[in-house]
Amino acid sequence: MKNPRKSVSEKSFTLRSSSLSEALQLARKAARTGFDWPDIKGVLEKLDEETEELKEACSTGDREKIEEELGDLLFVIVNVARFLKIHPEKALGKTVRKFKVRFHYIEASLRKRGKSLRQSNLAEMDELWEEAKRQKSTSRESVRRKS
Repeated sequence: MKNPRKSVSEKSFTLRSSSLSEALQLARKAARTGFDWPDIKGVLEKLDEETEELKEACSTGDREKIEEELGDLLFVIVNVARFLKIHPEKALGKTVRKFKVRFHYIEASLRKRGKSLRQSNLAEMDELWEEAKRQKSTSRESVRRKS
């Protein structure tokens, strides 16, 4: 069932994020034909290689090359996920939700201090980010103790 209340940006994200699923399908197809690394070590070496290529592209400032290398890096990350048997959409979705919770914590904490995000600085926001992380790990521990 479609959610008619999705914002334009949410709809756009859903369309864009399908590239992760398409990349996974392509990687699986290639692997079935034998075009694959023998183990996770090879994929992780490729990840390092692509990370270095992205760094080099960033140092040139060539936006087209940066975009190309970023795409290559994302494709390798999809392959890492494939080797680990983790769907990249699911993993990214969890991270997005975790980011939202922590960022909302920062916003709410600053509001309690009578500040906006723009009135804060990176050091203060980093401190609140770490607080949010600690609260999440503390709540997980209490759930484990109750079980």
